[in-house]
Amino acid sequence: MKYLSIREENRRMAMRRIIKIAPMHKLIKRAGAARVSEESAIALSEILEEVGLKVAKEAIDFAHHAGRKTVKARDIEIAAQKVLGRR
Repeated sequence: MKYLSIREENRRMAMRRIIKIAPMHKLIKRAGAARVSEESAIALSEILEEVGLKVAKEAIDFAHHAGRKTVKARDIEIAAQKVLGRR
């Protein structure tokens, strides 16, 4: 069994990540944080990616239900309302 260094494991995880970490630092700072830990930026990236995938899957279902292959902005908006529980 091969054991990876923490740095190598982090590098591999970053390659699989769709939403990058640097914009998460900026987003948290824009929200008002004076300082942002790497762990918090990673956590936000993972959460946003998970929510984004759920919204995208719902939007695809809406597009297919409407007889389209193309996902439109309105599909995303409706899916986000459903996934996030907003009106």
